[in-house]
Amino acid sequence: MDIISKFTVGSEEGISDLITIIDSSVYTLHKDFVAESDINQYINKEIDPRKMINDLNDLSNQLIMTYADQKPVGYSIVKSGSVYAGIPEGKRATEISFVILPDFDSPEIKQSLWKKCRSAVSFTDIIWVNILAHDPLLEFLKETGFTSAADSQTGPFRLPSKILTMEIHKN
Repeated sequence: MDIISKFTVGSEEGISDLITIIDSSVYTLHKDFVAESDINQYINKEIDPRKMINDLNDLSNQLIMTYADQKPVGYSIVKSGSVYAGIPEGKRATEISFVILPDFDSPEIKQSLWKKCRSAVSFTDIIWVNILAHDPLLEFLKETGFTSAADSQTGPFRLPSKILTMEIHKN
């Protein structure tokens, strides 16, 4: 399998690939907790390509897409300057999302996305992610060095989540 993770601009093609993953991951991560009709309604009404293009064309945001055999299978959005209440004052913080479709949740794909994501955040002091408590990628992030900072709620349906943080050590 040919795996590549790369920075992607907020173009129609990039957004189309992103939406493909978002639609599938929203359904997969919520289907055991939320009515299917509510999930479909959210996907149809709230996933707005124009808003995504605008968000990704903000210079403080970067999109990293992961492809397996040229098929979009994961993404990370890096948001510079995004903070939550637990970030120590004076520290530069960067929020990331980290999403891989369950059918492609392999060590090679996780490592590919993580390496590209990690290289994109080398300028910051702390990276953080608010990830659903039942997301299978939670354990991978802990294995890479993230630590639990707080319990929270996230996503369109405000399900239980964990805020994880990682200090970036500069040499």
